[in-house]
Amino acid sequence: MIFRYEYLNGVWVDLEQPSENEIRQVAEEFSVGEHMEKELLYPTPMPLVAGGDNMALLVLHFPSHGENDGETKSQEVDFVVGKNFIITVRYEVVASLHRLKKLLEAQNMVGGRVLVTTDVLLEILFAHLYTSVRDHINHVADNLSRVEKEMFDGRERMTVRSISNISREFLHAEAALATQEESLGNFINVLSRLGLFDDTFKLRAERIMAERSNAARIVKTHRAIAAEMRETNNALLSAKQNEIIKILTVVSFVFLPLALIAKIFAMKITYMPLVDDQNGFWIILGFMLFVALLLILFVARKRWI
Repeated sequence: MIFRYEYLNGVWVDLEQPSENEIRQVAEEFSVGEHMEKELLYPTPMPLVAGGDNMALLVLHFPSHGENDGETKSQEVDFVVGKNFIITVRYEVVASLHRLKKLLEAQNMVGGRVLVTTDVLLEILFAHLYTSVRDHINHVADNLSRVEKEMFDGRERMTVRSISNISREFLHAEAALATQEESLGNFINVLSRLGLFDDTFKLRAERIMAERSNAARIVKTHRAIAAEMRETNNALLSAKQNEIIKILTVVSFVFLPLALIAKIFAMKITYMPLVDDQNGFWIILGFMLFVALLLILFVARKRWI
């Protein structure tokens, strides 16, 4: 599907899940080189920057929600930027660009063509993309807050997997943003060398890089919080397990002597004290209760429980 948005002296062409014919048609219209055209035809696994013929190519991958809870997927967006045009290619629906398209369509219906230039629109595109990344991270952080409440409500075992899933999402997002840094910087340098825009582009480039840095900083902060929560959860879980082990140990400490006494009086020998006494059972039971009471008092005095 091809979306065209005309602005001041230029056009933005967005191709969503395009066919090969649509890509070749747009590439021919804007005289995109064969090398760049090949990169647009198929997904690229890693970030890529290329320049030439008064245009620059950039391939980036942005983290977004996966199909399952705790899953993060990578969405590729390809940019081809010239003096009077921007081409974006994406192989699936990218929510941030979809919302931007709807916004621009509404503005066209209300007020006609907006007075923006190519470099301004490029900054707007990146601002929406990184805003979407921050929204994704904030959503994951909200889940982290929910898990924190569950953790201190005594559900440490249940939160182990939840914290691991959240940490995995932060890790994937941090890795995606880290791989963008060099490529995005090289892309901006290529645009500057080509001299496509005026001197104000330097400030816009700094803001684009700041958007990425801000998103990366948010991810790093929340990932550190998740790591601390994991340590806290492990400590709480370990403390609870230690309490359980301590209780079992005390129970064994109390009942082991009682079991020994019972075993002694169960021995098959010719003469056993109290066995022939009609009150022998109650005497032995009372003695066992007395021993148990002494052991419980000993445990309490030692503050083992």
